[in-house]
Amino acid sequence: MVLKRIVRFYVEGFRSMTLGKTLWCIILLKLIIMFAVLKVFFFPSYLKGEAEEKGATVGTELTSRRSAEH
Repeated sequence: MVLKRIVRFYVEGFRSMTLGKTLWCIILLKLIIMFAVLKVFFFPSYLKGEAEEKGATVGTELTSRRSAEH
């Protein structure tokens, strides 16, 4: 019951906005673009291939980082 009232509060508030809708659309668009750019350029996918290859890659990285610490 409380959750329903909270959702209704935000839905009705969003409906009554005029400039706010445009601003929220701009914010969402910027977030989508920002995360898409971050994913493509800053977080390349190292884990490609079959499950065995992924496991080997993770194992190699973990052991090499562990040996680098000591």
